[in-house]
Amino acid sequence: MKDLNRLKVVLAEKKRTNKWLAEQLGKNVTTVSKWCTNSSQPDLQTLDKIAELLECDTRVLITSKYATEL
Repeated sequence: MKDLNRLKVVLAEKKRTNKWLAEQLGKNVTTVSKWCTNSSQPDLQTLDKIAELLECDTRVLITSKYATEL
């Protein structure tokens, strides 16, 4: 299965952890871990909040095409 999000990559680039993101969102660390391994996906509202917290465009979390453009 193809990865649907780049959350793990962007967290590493921003020097943030799954635990930090889980705390910021009020989510379980296991949930965030599943997002990072692409075994499940956050809803669009949560994805927007993640982008806000990581100070990046939401598109960067979805595809690498925008990672260098934005």
